[in-house]
Amino acid sequence: MQPYELSLTAAADAIRSRRLSPVELVDSVLDRIEQVEPDLGAYVTVAAEQARRAAREAEREAAQGRYRGPLHGIPMGLKDLIDVAGMATTASSRVRTDHRAPADSTVAARLTAAGAVLVGKTHTHEFAFGLTTPQTRNARDHDRVAGGSSGGSAVAVASGAATFALGTDTGGSIRVPAALNGVVGLKPTYGLVPRHGVTSLSWSLDHVGPITRTVEDAALVLTALAGHDPRDPASLPLPAEDYRPGTGTDLTGLRVGVPRTYYFDHVDPQVETAVRHAVEHLEGLGARLVEVDIPMTRYIQATQWGLMVPEAAAYHERTLRTAPELYGADVRILLEAGELMSAGDYLRAQRARTMMREEWAGLLETVDVIAAPTVPTTAVRAGQETVTWSDGTVESVSDAYVRLSAPANITGVPALTVPAGQDAEGLPIGLQLLGRPLGERTLLRVGHAYEQTQPVRGLATAS
Repeated sequence: MQPYELSLTAAADAIRSRRLSPVELVDSVLDRIEQVEPDLGAYVTVAAEQARRAAREAEREAAQGRYRGPLHGIPMGLKDLIDVAGMATTASSRVRTDHRAPADSTVAARLTAAGAVLVGKTHTHEFAFGLTTPQTRNARDHDRVAGGSSGGSAVAVASGAATFALGTDTGGSIRVPAALNGVVGLKPTYGLVPRHGVTSLSWSLDHVGPITRTVEDAALVLTALAGHDPRDPASLPLPAEDYRPGTGTDLTGLRVGVPRTYYFDHVDPQVETAVRHAVEHLEGLGARLVEVDIPMTRYIQATQWGLMVPEAAAYHERTLRTAPELYGADVRILLEAGELMSAGDYLRAQRARTMMREEWAGLLETVDVIAAPTVPTTAVRAGQETVTWSDGTVESVSDAYVRLSAPANITGVPALTVPAGQDAEGLPIGLQLLGRPLGERTLLRVGHAYEQTQPVRGLATAS
């Protein structure tokens, strides 16, 4: 096994025991990037020399007994919405051609302090306003979409071009590409991970979180990220916490909510079969299955768009008026539409969100987690614009991918996607676990138990 193939947890163990040096690991990942990047397009920028300098410093520290923790010397990719001092934050847009970040974002600073080594900035759909990341190809099938908007981060992790990466999630943009590329993605509770220094799409829906190869890896990254930062007005006043899930797989007494409504409507039969099989597996580990009804489902799409579109338009107001030609047509049209929405529409969306949060709080008193599909279909072919369901309903690809992930953004509850098999063409399927606010430890425990009792997954090797 090559170093780039190691999970974060395995690499951390090898570095701590001096069986692997950070230099060897970073060099292996950079070599892997050189090998796969021409076919995948995961990165906007590869900071090879900077990464090698940081790896040498991490090696010197390790030799002197100054071990910073499990992220010491671990190569990471950061979605190109996340500021790193002196580097461009392009948001994959011509609007940001001359941009250079004056300082580190909170999350970049925390990861660097924990010893992680930045190897590059990963592609996003322009300003995160999309669900495909058109610059990037799926790690499992290069003719299919990567998912978005954190597609570059998910593909980098799935292909071995980063040991872990960060994404952002406004309507599913961590979980969707993670599911479509067969890796783990965690959207934390709203406000748990600070967003200072991260380009906003929609400030009341935006989250930052990890994309990794295993659930334990996600827990290690979350441990480094979480904690209060007063520079983010939404940041929760909470102390740091250790989110590692432990080694047990016994879920006796845990109540898993299985939706009767919404989450299995207009879902590909192979996705439904795989997810229901995964839920039965949780029952086999001791969990008790409880059928639940998802509240206020008819308002989900309108509320998501009613919040996101005007907030995005407000963020881009100045440049949209002074340099509209610099935006891609799809993003510009959405931003212009946001300027046409009334204050009344926005306030109604806010009111619907408040009611939805209250209803979900009641639902989550009856179960410990909810288990559902992450996305209703596997990765579509690049250029495909719609999905046609068995009843003849036609849905845009973006609407389909956001549909099952948006509720967690609207309500702010944490959500985790874990690989749960594949379809007949070998394309990954994701199991989504949703929990109570600040219920990350429970989500990670359930996801880890499921993962530990499944066959080991390899890296993507598609061509």
